[in-house]
Formats: sequence, structure tokens, C-alpha cells
Amino acid sequence: MAVNLATKYAKEIASAFTVKSVVDGTTSKDYDFSGVKTLNVYTPVTQALNNYQRTGTNRYGAPTELQDTYQELMLKKDRSFSITIDKGNNTEQVGSKEASKMLAIEMNEQAVPEMDQYALGRFIDYAGTIQVLSAAPDSDDIAEKISAGMVAMSNKNVPSENRYIFIGWTCFGALRLSSQFLGVESLGRQILAKGALGTFMGAEVVVVPDTYLKKDSTQCYFLITQKNAVIQPKKVQDYFVKENPAGINGALLEGRFIYDAFVLGARCDGVYAAVASGAKQADPTLSYDATDKEVDIASSGADFLFYTTDGSDPRYSPSAVQVTGGSVSVPVSAFAGSTVTVKAAAFDNALFTSGVKSITQTVAA
Repeated sequence: MAVNLATKYAKEIASAFTVKSVVDGTTSKDYDFSGVKTLNVYTPVTQALNNYQRTGTNRYGAPTELQDTYQELMLKKDRSFSITIDKGNNTEQVGSKEASKMLAIEMNEQAVPEMDQYALGRFIDYAGTIQVLSAAPDSDDIAEKISAGMVAMSNKNVPSENRYIFIGWTCFGALRLSSQFLGVESLGRQILAKGALGTFMGAEVVVVPDTYLKKDSTQCYFLITQKNAVIQPKKVQDYFVKENPAGINGALLEGRFIYDAFVLGARCDGVYAAVASGAKQADPTLSYDATDKEVDIASSGADFLFYTTDGSDPRYSPSAVQVTGGSVSVPVSAFAGSTVTVKAAAFDNALFTSGVKSITQTVAA
């Protein structure tokens, strides 16, 4: 793009409309990636209660060692920018390209939106529940659809506090006209008077551009998260201005960002996404081939599959195997004479993630 020189140039550059981060502050800060690129998050496996025995030496029950599961989190996004502001160009534009101001614009228009959209996309793709809606919600049923998601989370013992509803402006337009929202929620009534975005069933409503909840051309209508179920680590956020560096008469603006976003598998029930019909990848089918002692997995059109043979959730498990394409035959002869549980999930670059399907099979010796 050309540099537009002018004899007289406005002091203020008309930058694109931007928004501050909508994700920052809504995720858990309990995990520290300082000095590391990969972090193993351990989750203890609690023990079922015993009947107390009033006689004997193990009255509380036989002691068993505390077990745990873990999820491996690796930061994969390493992004940067480098911009020069030539002193001659800046002088001829009446100094309108003030370096610090341009740095702020770069952050607001590029870095922050990219990180937010990436995080929300990851939260949707790895949500514990991805619910397909037959039609786009309108003012008559949007409150009912969100309520169903909130109830589903509560029935899985997800804490009611620190919940956030990320909703696109189109659906929020329907929500703000909903009689259930305006009639029940006290902050809902304030919308008409003050323009407040409000709360719904105790969750803070965070309104974002519709594109923030899109994957390719497929739409997620709303996303509900509980703060402790998601993280958005930002290991490196360096951005600075260098005046007259070697070889440049003017300013050099540079920035680097190492970041990622994750749903914690042990708390995945705290993430619920409602998506459009046809926006979800087909659930995989699993069948056992006794002759070849294989489990055949297929999901038509999938770009890749994740599967496990230890019964763990393939979306989060460190033992998950990734294969390209929508089908794979998994050898299970190593389990001859015993029972194996194979689980699989299908992913697509244009659709949201499938549900998790499984098969438990006794493999003949």
C-alpha cells in the first residue's frame, strides 16, 4: 500500500473503529507459563465415599493412593509485526504518524482482535457441549435457548458464579427485545434507559461482533463459559518503538506475541456453545472388526480425527492420537484377552467439533 504524501495533512489519522479485549479478565489466571512453552495441568481424581465400619483396623475404608489425570497445554501462536515510519514521510504529513499513537492503533486493530477471536474459536471448538440449534434464535426464544445452556451447566455442577455469555450483536439484538430478558432481569430493564449490556441468570453478557463467533462461514450464536474452565495464556507481549535504528531514519515499531487459549478438560462442562444447524462436524462412528482386530472410525468430510484407546477424552487427553482425514482403522490386538474403550472426536477447518463417541469391546485372545 502506498504512503500518501500531502502538502497539508490532518493531524489525526482516521483509524478503523476498534474494541478493547473482550476475553481478557474472563479466564482463569491460575496457571503460569512463565519460562515454559508447555504446561501439564494435573487434576486429582476424587474418591467415592465408603461406609464407615465401627470395627476393624481400616474403619474409614482401605487406603488408596490419590490418582490424577493431566492435560498437556502447549502455546502454539507466535505472532509479530514490524512497521517503519520514515522521518521524511512523517514530516511531509505534518507529523501525523506519531510512533506511540501508531503502535496503539496497531495493537487495537490487529493484535487484540486476533487474540480475542482465536480464543473464542478455541473455546467453542473444545466446549464440553456444542449444541446445534435448528434455527437462528429470535426475540421469542433466545432467552429460552440461553437458559437451556445455563441449566445444562448447572446440572453438571458447574459453579454459577463467574459465568460469561459471549453473544454476537445480531443475537443480542434479539435478546434485548426479549420479554423474558427485559421483564426478569433488572439490568435488562436498564438497557432501555442507559444502554447497559446487563446480565442474564447471573452471568455477565459480553457482546461481540458476529464474526468473533464464526468459524469460516459457520456461526455460533452464543458461548457460555465459566471463568475457571478456560485460560488464555499470553507468555510474551512485547511491543516497542525504536527511534532511528540502524539503517532507518525515523521510527521502527515492532511487537511480538506468544499466546494460546485452552479449555481445561477436567472442567469442560463449564463451556457451552450453541451453533447453527449444519455448523457441527458429523459425529464419528466406531465399529469393531473382529477379523482384523481393529476399530474402524469414520466421520464424513472431517479434516482430522483424534482418538484414544485408554478411555480418556480425545479432545484433551495427552494420549490422544491425531490422524489426517475422516477415517482410520485403529489396531487393538494389543488388548487381546481384555476389554478396550476407544473414543474419538472429529475436527474440521470450517465446522465446529463433533461430539465424542466411543466403543467398548472385548478383544478375543
